[in-house]
Amino acid sequence: MIELEGVPELIDPVMVAAFEGWNDAGDAASTAVAHLDREWKGEVFAALDAEDYYDFQVNRPTVWMDDGVRKITWPTTRLSVVRVGGEKPRDLVLVRGIEPSMRWRSFCNELLGFAHELGVELVVILGALLGDTPHTRPVPISGTTSDTDLARRMDLEETKYEGPTGIVGVLQEACTHAGVPAVSLWAAVPHYVSQPPNPKATLALLNRLEDLIDVRIPLGELPEDARAWQVGVDQLAAEDSEVAEYVQTLEEARDTAELPEASGEAIAREFERYLRRRDGGGPSAGDRTRPPMPPKPGGRDEKDDDEDSSED
Repeated sequence: MIELEGVPELIDPVMVAAFEGWNDAGDAASTAVAHLDREWKGEVFAALDAEDYYDFQVNRPTVWMDDGVRKITWPTTRLSVVRVGGEKPRDLVLVRGIEPSMRWRSFCNELLGFAHELGVELVVILGALLGDTPHTRPVPISGTTSDTDLARRMDLEETKYEGPTGIVGVLQEACTHAGVPAVSLWAAVPHYVSQPPNPKATLALLNRLEDLIDVRIPLGELPEDARAWQVGVDQLAAEDSEVAEYVQTLEEARDTAELPEASGEAIAREFERYLRRRDGGGPSAGDRTRPPMPPKPGGRDEKDDDEDSSED
């Protein structure tokens, strides 16, 4: 049994998780959770035993000095809690770590034990995959779930993917079997500029998370970082005619695919976000399980089918 000391009773808690590695192209997902932890000054209350889940020849510990004393930081997964203030406060349980090397079922069961003890109402798992998407267009974000009812209520895609999976897919299915509502949000990262960081993809994930769980997320310098990142990639692409031509091909394909989706619904969604940030508040949080209807992501119909390019 998990005993949590020093953790207060939580308000409408949502667990938000991300894992470095296979499910984290451009480090976009893990950086998003790190941003939440930093902006809201999260307090770590638990860490999984590294001996149980990690191969230290794959994920090596690091040595550092603390006032002349050598210390070791072991690769693991840590949990912290943050409180989002406002008229209707709620708590986020943040899970950030490295995709485990072994004993995935036990790993998921331990996380679900924490979720049960804390009264978590929803688990949101962030991921990022490599895709055929141009860096000059909005980052496609897909929301998937294995729960038919949840897919209908939150306007999410019901995942149909079959094939190799990562810890994001395994944890989502573990939540489903445990009766815990779970959603995965995936950002598509341009495969030709996959090296981290990718602040534009991180920003897109946070915007989608904000809509999904009905909270206002402080973005700090992320919007400016995202603009600077795109300018930098623009300059690199302009220096290589073949890359520039390839990006133009991706742009044309993306624009053609998205033309039917340029609807009033998508425009209304962006306008709602603008009003929330201008007024410093948000829409009524009376029904947190029914967020604003999101626009469908462009490009492929099922983002999970890109997992064969290295993501779930």
